[in-house]
Amino acid sequence: MIVSGRAIRAALGSSRSLSTRATNILTALDIRGDADVCGVYDGEWKGSGDLVSSVCPTTNEVLARVKTASPEELHVALSKSREAYNFFRSVPAPRRGEILRQIREAVAAKRTELGALISLEMGKIKTEGIGEVQEFVDICDYAVGLSRMMNGRLVASERPGHSILEVPNPLGVVGVLSAFNFPMAVYGWNLALSLAAGNATLWKPSPTTPLCAIAVTTIIGRVLEQNGIPGAVAGLVTGGQHAGQAIAESRDVELVSFTGSEHVGRIVGKTVQSRFGKVILELGGNNAAIVMPDADLAMAIPSVFFGAIGTAGQRCTSTRRLYLHREIADEFLDRLQKVYSALKPGDPLDDGTLLGPVHSLTAVDTYRKGIQYLKDTDAKIIAGAARYTAADLPAAGQQGNFVQPTIAMPKSSDPSDALWQTECFAPILNCAVFDNLEEAIHWNNAVPQGLSSSLWTRDLRNVGTWIGPAGSDAGIVNVNVGTSGAEIGAAFGGNKSTGWGRESGGDAWKQYVRWSACTVNFSDAAPLAQGVDFSV
Repeated sequence: MIVSGRAIRAALGSSRSLSTRATNILTALDIRGDADVCGVYDGEWKGSGDLVSSVCPTTNEVLARVKTASPEELHVALSKSREAYNFFRSVPAPRRGEILRQIREAVAAKRTELGALISLEMGKIKTEGIGEVQEFVDICDYAVGLSRMMNGRLVASERPGHSILEVPNPLGVVGVLSAFNFPMAVYGWNLALSLAAGNATLWKPSPTTPLCAIAVTTIIGRVLEQNGIPGAVAGLVTGGQHAGQAIAESRDVELVSFTGSEHVGRIVGKTVQSRFGKVILELGGNNAAIVMPDADLAMAIPSVFFGAIGTAGQRCTSTRRLYLHREIADEFLDRLQKVYSALKPGDPLDDGTLLGPVHSLTAVDTYRKGIQYLKDTDAKIIAGAARYTAADLPAAGQQGNFVQPTIAMPKSSDPSDALWQTECFAPILNCAVFDNLEEAIHWNNAVPQGLSSSLWTRDLRNVGTWIGPAGSDAGIVNVNVGTSGAEIGAAFGGNKSTGWGRESGGDAWKQYVRWSACTVNFSDAAPLAQGVDFSV
């Protein structure tokens, strides 16, 4: 939430103080909680725009106040990103890889502290917070090797004495508009591939997780400075809608990577494409898991549990829909309900916690509306469907955004119903019972979104159908693996209204370069292709 500095000061008063744990985490990352924090970096730290209040979802204490970009500072940051790109594109790719290696080492050295900041500001449990930082480290490792392998192709020519080359060159400035649920890793995907390719990045993080962005950018900026590289190669502008809109509209930004809702993604996509820019969209998930009667339930139940509960149901790959074969549906739900009933909310910074808070009061309201819709449509509630009482919460979380993970059996399994068609970004798992694999695949594919999907089976014939042309139409099609928790080695992204974007591994790097077809004639003649004779 963005509010004026005057309003924040009036609300907080002059005696605001941080908890000891928050102070320790921020101090370890050189962030002061007792003073306004600069939220703009273009080689220099600054910020004179609106103040953003960073709020801890566990306690709802204000962690820090961040000075966002003014319109003028945003304009300057865009200009400096262009200047930095003009410098960085000429740095040899292996040298860029060496800089990435140093960034990797610097981030890894603060893995625990950065993970704790994710837990503090976003709300992820400790192991997930550290895991997100590890994902940043892993993609840097990947990009270091990639910096020596980003090659084109030599294509045979039909003309004697000719060769055709497909040549990749740096693209330009990459704008990264990231979401609250992965406040570091998604930027890491884009930064690593962009730097390996010779681009500059300008990061506009979620306005509710500015401290994560500031901490990461501080680390990266120091590495760039030590190597004589302009800091604007990895620039940062915190702010709200106006900042994201300016990046999407700017002709100085060749590629915009946006992670967020389908609604905003449509706006960003249209804006960027209206100026013929490139866009990578990572939007809604609404992911389904299908469990066949031959599935290993001892594997499937914990994986579905993590898919639905991990990050308090706020991953883009979270399991939203669960389709159970009639033969095992009752047993599966009975065992899953028992796991849910044993789940206790806790401080995400504690080692034993599996369920932390949802990220914001807005997220609590999203959950509330989702539960109300289930009740209004006579769904059967199997678990959850309420906020936790004070007695259930840890001492530090009495004012936190804790909600009960929910399992529900909607009255209708018709995939065209709004309940199935629309993703509710909350820990709510809707279930339905099917009779054959073809029916389950139809349900899986009948929604607008197409990010992740999962089939649990030990029958090779089911596997072949699932991953084939008549199978899942999602971008991630797993077998005996949950919908959530992808690795960096393969391209990550979804189809249909998820946006068709691909980031991270695989061939995703090819979107971060400018491709040229180059025909070279090293003969003594200049024949035309296709046998065309244009003799004079």
